[in-house]
Amino acid sequence: MLIAMAGLPGTGKSTLARHLADAYAAVVLDKDSIRAALFPAALIEYSTRQDDFCMSIMFQVATYLLHNNPLQHVIIDGRTFSRSYQVVALEQLSRDLNVPLKIIECVCSDESAQRRLAGKQSIGEKSEKHLAANRDYNLYLTIKAHFEPIREPKLLVDTDNDLAQCLAACLAYLSNATDAEAQSS
Repeated sequence: MLIAMAGLPGTGKSTLARHLADAYAAVVLDKDSIRAALFPAALIEYSTRQDDFCMSIMFQVATYLLHNNPLQHVIIDGRTFSRSYQVVALEQLSRDLNVPLKIIECVCSDESAQRRLAGKQSIGEKSEKHLAANRDYNLYLTIKAHFEPIREPKLLVDTDNDLAQCLAACLAYLSNATDAEAQSS
């Protein structure tokens, strides 16, 4: 299964991704980690072009992992999927790999996002310094102003709720997907 974590910066995507990875023995592929591994700090530019390049590498890694182990679950993290073309690319990858795609869109109040991005609060965990140096409340507001709604089937998770409640909703959503797949096989 391919699981995509969507939502604005600071909405809890990475926190949920880590917990889901533990629950499913899944691999988390994070755009910001990939960018940090590929580019020296002086060459990191946080441009759409560089983001798309990092995503293309991430998709290649997902392809490699899923070809080598079709039962593997891969979680795509680190991108907001705020543009339709980004979701279309996910769908194409899912079709190419012949694996189900599950999108989990994280949302929270502006106040929670602002606190989290300032490093004062994280959903269910102590905040850590994020790899993406451009990740702040202004970026959140900019992306929010231009966010194209995700029209594809998805689970919407309000991360202002308790982490355990959010995780339970995600696990139920993903479990239903794997149960349905097992029944159709």
